[in-house]
Amino acid sequence: MAKAKTIKIRQIGSPIRRPEAQKKILIGLGLGKMHREVEVADTPETRGAIAKLPHMVEVVEG
Repeated sequence: MAKAKTIKIRQIGSPIRRPEAQKKILIGLGLGKMHREVEVADTPETRGAIAKLPHMVEVVEG
C-alpha cells in the first residue's frame, strides 16, 4: 500500500482579533499557537483550509 502524502504547515499569524471561522479552521488543522508546526494529509480539504488562511499559515518545505 502506498504511503499517504503529507504536508507540513506552520502558523505564522496570531488568531487574536480574527473572525471565529478563521480560529476554527486553525484548530481543525491542529494549530492555534504561534510558530507551531503540524504534519497533515495532503487532501483537497486541507489545501482549501490553507487557502482560506494565507495570512496565518505557510507550507513548510520538506
